[in-house]
Amino acid sequence: MSKPFFEVFPNLQLHTDIHDLMGQTEVERVSATKRRDFLRVYLKSTRLIQKADIWTAEQEIKKQLFPDANLTVKIYEKFELSSQYNPEKLMDIYKESILEEFREYSHIQYNALKTARIEYPADNEMLITMEDTVLNRSMEGEILQILEKILVERCGFSVKLHAAYVEKEAGRFKEEEEAKIRMKVDAIYSRTRGRKEEAVDSTAPAQDTEQENTQSPEAKKTDNSGKAKSEPAGGVTKSFQSGGRGEFKRGEFKKGEFRKGGSFEKGALKRSDNPDVIYGRDFEEEAMKIEELIGDMGEVTIRGKVLSVDTRDIKNEKTIIIFNMSDFTDTMTIKMFVRTEQVKEVTGDIKPGAFLKVKGICMMDKFDHELAIGSIAGIKKIPDFTNTRMDTSARKRVELHCHTKMSDMDGVSEAKDIVKRAYKWGHRAIAITDHGVVQSFTDANHVWDDLWKAEKGKRKEAGDENPDKQDFFKIIYGVEAYLVDDLKEIVTNDKGQSLHEDYVVFDIETTGFSPVNNRIIEIGAVKVSGGEIVDRFSTFVNPDVPIPFEIEKLTSIRDEDVMDSPQIDVILPQFLQFCEGCIMVAHNAGFDMSFIMENCRRLGYPQEFTYVDTVGISRVLLKNQSKHTLDAVAKTLGISLENHHRAVDDAECTAHIFVKFIKMLEEQDIYNLTEVNALGASSVDAVKKMPSYHAIILAKNDLGRINLYRLVSQSHLTYFNKHPRIPKSLILKYREGLILGSACEAGELYRALLDGQSDAQIARLVKFYDYLEIQPCGNNKFMIASEKIRTVNSIEDIQNINRRIVELGEQFHKPVVATCDVHFLDPEDEVYRRIIMAGRGFDDADEQAPLFLHTTEEMLEEFSYLGSDKAEEIVITNTNMIADMIETIAPVRPDKCPPVIPDSDKTLTEICYNRAHEIYGPDLPQIVEARLEKELNSIIKNGFAVMYIIAQKLVWKSVEDGYLVGSRGSVGSSFVATMAGITEVNPLSPHYYCSKCHYVDFDSEEVKAYAGKAGIDMPDKVCPVCGEKLHKDGFDIPFETFLGFKGDKEPDIDLNFSGEYQSKAHKYTEVIFGAGQTFRAGTIATLADKTAFGYVKNYFEERGIHKRTSEIDRIASGCTGVRRSTGQHPGGIVVLPLGQDINSFTPVQHPANDMTTDTITTHFDYHSIDHNLLKLDILGHLDPTMIRMLQDLTGLDPTEIPLDSPEVMSLFKDTSALGITPDMIGGTKLGALGIPEFGTDFAMQMLIDAKPQHFSDLVRIAGLAHGTDVWLGNAQTLIAEGKATISTAICTRDDIMTYLISMGLDKELSFTIMESVRKGKGLKDEWLPIMKEAGVPDWYIWSCKKIKYMFPKAHAAAYVMMAWRVAYCKVFYPLAYYCAFFSIRADAFSYNLMCMGRDKLEYYIKDYKERHNAKTLSPTEEATYADMRIVQEFYARGFEFMPIDIFRAKARSFQVIDGKIMPSLKAIDGLGEVAAESIEIAARDGAFLSKEDFKTRAKVGDSAVSLLDSFGILGSLPDTNQLSLFDF
Repeated sequence: MSKPFFEVFPNLQLHTDIHDLMGQTEVERVSATKRRDFLRVYLKSTRLIQKADIWTAEQEIKKQLFPDANLTVKIYEKFELSSQYNPEKLMDIYKESILEEFREYSHIQYNALKTARIEYPADNEMLITMEDTVLNRSMEGEILQILEKILVERCGFSVKLHAAYVEKEAGRFKEEEEAKIRMKVDAIYSRTRGRKEEAVDSTAPAQDTEQENTQSPEAKKTDNSGKAKSEPAGGVTKSFQSGGRGEFKRGEFKKGEFRKGGSFEKGALKRSDNPDVIYGRDFEEEAMKIEELIGDMGEVTIRGKVLSVDTRDIKNEKTIIIFNMSDFTDTMTIKMFVRTEQVKEVTGDIKPGAFLKVKGICMMDKFDHELAIGSIAGIKKIPDFTNTRMDTSARKRVELHCHTKMSDMDGVSEAKDIVKRAYKWGHRAIAITDHGVVQSFTDANHVWDDLWKAEKGKRKEAGDENPDKQDFFKIIYGVEAYLVDDLKEIVTNDKGQSLHEDYVVFDIETTGFSPVNNRIIEIGAVKVSGGEIVDRFSTFVNPDVPIPFEIEKLTSIRDEDVMDSPQIDVILPQFLQFCEGCIMVAHNAGFDMSFIMENCRRLGYPQEFTYVDTVGISRVLLKNQSKHTLDAVAKTLGISLENHHRAVDDAECTAHIFVKFIKMLEEQDIYNLTEVNALGASSVDAVKKMPSYHAIILAKNDLGRINLYRLVSQSHLTYFNKHPRIPKSLILKYREGLILGSACEAGELYRALLDGQSDAQIARLVKFYDYLEIQPCGNNKFMIASEKIRTVNSIEDIQNINRRIVELGEQFHKPVVATCDVHFLDPEDEVYRRIIMAGRGFDDADEQAPLFLHTTEEMLEEFSYLGSDKAEEIVITNTNMIADMIETIAPVRPDKCPPVIPDSDKTLTEICYNRAHEIYGPDLPQIVEARLEKELNSIIKNGFAVMYIIAQKLVWKSVEDGYLVGSRGSVGSSFVATMAGITEVNPLSPHYYCSKCHYVDFDSEEVKAYAGKAGIDMPDKVCPVCGEKLHKDGFDIPFETFLGFKGDKEPDIDLNFSGEYQSKAHKYTEVIFGAGQTFRAGTIATLADKTAFGYVKNYFEERGIHKRTSEIDRIASGCTGVRRSTGQHPGGIVVLPLGQDINSFTPVQHPANDMTTDTITTHFDYHSIDHNLLKLDILGHLDPTMIRMLQDLTGLDPTEIPLDSPEVMSLFKDTSALGITPDMIGGTKLGALGIPEFGTDFAMQMLIDAKPQHFSDLVRIAGLAHGTDVWLGNAQTLIAEGKATISTAICTRDDIMTYLISMGLDKELSFTIMESVRKGKGLKDEWLPIMKEAGVPDWYIWSCKKIKYMFPKAHAAAYVMMAWRVAYCKVFYPLAYYCAFFSIRADAFSYNLMCMGRDKLEYYIKDYKERHNAKTLSPTEEATYADMRIVQEFYARGFEFMPIDIFRAKARSFQVIDGKIMPSLKAIDGLGEVAAESIEIAARDGAFLSKEDFKTRAKVGDSAVSLLDSFGILGSLPDTNQLSLFDF
């Protein structure tokens, strides 16, 4: 007696679909062999089950129920199918499954049946016509027998099988096939000859350039079966095979690292005459694969490409060189010790990109705890052994669909690498088409510029005086858009009918999604008249084919339900009669109507209908609805939906929805169907919710580029929803200059073909595009396994879709092109995309499609099934034709477009001279006038005046509103900027001036003694003319630092506004330039090194694979730089001149695609367009904010604070000015804690080491602190050794230029050297003799070489001026200083840790200090410890905190009250800023009656109430407002 399947296997877990199928089956019996090694399960089913599902069930039974048994499980299925089946219908559904069984039996039989033609001469006959071959004839009996078993025994049919044969067709392209074979033979011969030649010239050095199929002599030996006699297999030296072990010892060489012999000097790097040997002795052992290195293996030989090199100085004047090397099976770290003076010689050849062979000891490194190679016996150069693919076709293809790292977390190749590869392969063009963005255009263009520059030089040398870039390799700029078909109207074929016409609201159930390939099985409809349902129509339809099980599950309609019903040729006329005179309505009407119209076409009925889609209306009216399915809309409108997915019930529900929609439409004054369509056409929300499809858009010319940018802008600003969507209506508006392609399997044409859409719909889609696209079968192979795509079950099905697209191209005269949909450059690069997709949570990340850039030959091979003529047409001819339609253009405009402010030149000149006269009198000193004339002439001549005026307007507005502005960068080098009020830094040489009688002193010997320092360093003096105290000014900064000696260096005016004022400054730019003329500077966030490392590490750990850190680093390097998001520069504003279209420069978008913000940024990273448009840096900074608060607290004008106070200067030497000793504040030796620029332990140690005496020394120290490799290991060492002082060491970039000029070097050369050093590029060899000849000391040259980045003196001076003002208040207005510091700069102030008295603070700070020294504090705790030290100083100076008063405390600001400081509410740990603000607002309304009243008014929770109560802040408030007798 049979039992349900899951009664027999109750604990078996299967995938949902297979589980549902098996749930419909019964097990007739189960048997096993005597040896219990074979289990047979006899299954009976009324549903057809594909063989792949049967095999899955077998595997799961074995795996889950008998995991440890040596057992085979075999299911024998038998079907009891409905009468809807016959042999022909069965084969339509079951043939692929039968073929899979044959593949398991025999590939010969599989191929015979796969290529056979199957016909049905009679109801119970099947004729199989096979190719007439000896093999096929020999297999005939077995093939027919197997088929008979399947059809008769398994499926229950009575069918007679016959075989017939047909002559095999001669190869249509025999000659071409022979030519291909010849080409392959030639290629093999060429490669072989290349290797032989290489073997002869085995001493040739490795080349940096890629070479096709190049293999080293060592690789050649590896390929040969014979091994060197002295060496065992695998590259391990015999003497170490027994497990010899070595280990690294820091600071010394391994004994025996060099063998004696030869005439080489002791300690020589090389002990071989072979020029390829870099280090040690020569060796000939074969290299083993790095992945085979496991554990301590003794002496081994490996080869690889150097990925990174690092050097570390150790004791005894030795250096360890550490480099990672990969052979692309794995990566290994090599460590070697050399004398320090030998490092340069060794690293000249051991550099990233070099190919080397290394012999050394493989051992576990006790420092890194990973396998490494040390005790190096020899290193030698070898050629590049990697096989690089080349495109050797005579005619080359063009790739028109290519993604870079700018395709969000998808593409993994750099644009520059893609462009270089296409150019190297000889392709005439390459298209860049990232998903929805164009941010890689500029990188691609930079590479093209370099290529064209080289090519142009070659052409000119060849005699072409005017090379034309139009016939050079070109980059095609495009995008893979997320296309939305908004051209489909809500109402199709509307004729202006009223909303109160008669309607038929209907629904159908079908056997699938294709109106062409699938059939209707049920029609349900209701007639609506006057808002009421007046009639119903409901019937099953016999589809004359079996109903798929998936449809049965969805609809509960089985074959038995429909077998006795009429077929569609009977039902359709009845339904059309029911609908006569009515407008049709359906939910997703396009689907339902496509079936009705296709059947009308087949049966010869008219196909002219007006029909309304309620999904379209829903998208317009229910704007906040995320889903618009029938059940979701019904739920929103409160309409009952029972028996969902039964036609008549769904139709009735849709009718009620439609009636409600009519009322909602009339509320918006819409009364007819034309007005309904107009509403839909203008709906942005509808576009956001409609399905999107991929499409390729290419720019033909510069107008096309601008239109492309307009589309990209709108897609991000207006239509963004998960993706930047582009509606078709917008494309039609901006179509000029654009070429549209149908894209990949995610394109609407491909999807329509998958869904089996009608010919009319397919034609409509094809006509929209300029060309159609097909791709290699491997790209779409995932669809075979996809449960969502039932129409693709084999590679043949994918090929058939491609064939259909080719046919459509021929039918509609559209070129068809073959593209790769490139996501990575080479096949092996798929690992990077695999890891990124796994990190994003994709289950199929390990099943990467072959989305690499194919050669022409590879693509011709991919499409050979189309025939060689057609393959050549789509791969080569048509792709080149598209490329020829496109001009060579640049993605950004070449011209500079600064904003225009009328009379800016004149205005700037007036402002500067007026201010100069105010300071220096009516007769300007010659040095002042000369500097002004020189600068103004340069500024005005080069068109920079407008930038100064803009900065002047912004600064003056901020100062007018009460906020000082600090300058950044080298703008303080400009005296014009000083006179215009843009910066406080005066770059003139130190001088005195009198504000009363305008006496000046630039030239006295006393003044000249301060050259290179600061005027403020000079002693106080009174005016010898009028007796007034003289002003001291001047920082001695050359203008050339800012604009160069030619005055044409692009000025970069950066300004530090108060963080509180920054947003107002940004808004003020709109006042200056007009609304819509300013944009925030965009940035691009990419996958960072650490994040990529984490992705790779997690990927391998999740799969139980161990990888060394060096290999993780190698793979992570391929993942870095992939676009994750976008953002905005913290202060960058890009200004668009009036009359210009931003899209001619760049698209625009919201930062991070945040549709809730009004902020608009440039789509390109602002660096890409900074040569076109003016960028203002309006940055927020804490110093101006803090100074404003100090001004409010003290009433002191910060500009009047003296910059020469000895008390303030003493803070940078000791603590005396604070009235405390170091032991009172934990040993801190200086009073600089909490002073900007100087308050960190690092900066204070610099102060201690440098011993500053003057203000100018502080400027130099600030320069050192902000540089890279300027202080540590550089100036610090020179000062300690007595070679330099704080006054002579290189501290700022200006120092280099002024010093070199003073030593007699050419001014422009001095400037060039400064620019090179400050950017970390060091000194060129040709400069060294010039510098030495001028008397520049060796220590100075040594210092220049070590510098990586340098700060400008003007920037340092501006920072120190701000810091000094804060320091002044610390000395003379201490409570105001601490109040401002705790309010603004304290990042982790804690009320309970810091405000409960000095003793409690000392208790906590002791613990924090110990953990700080042990480096065990978290970042948050480090910030708390830093604030604790300021509070410790605060207590040591005798000040106290006042307990928080709920009615007086501020949310954010500390307050000085009665000689004490009251902390802010935010300072209470756990309260939070929002709660603090809410409490402050509530307290303004008077006393609280109770804790309950406080909680209600302040809008805080119980935890906040408990927190405040624990500190006694709520006093004696009762819990509730209720009174009791005890209150009286």
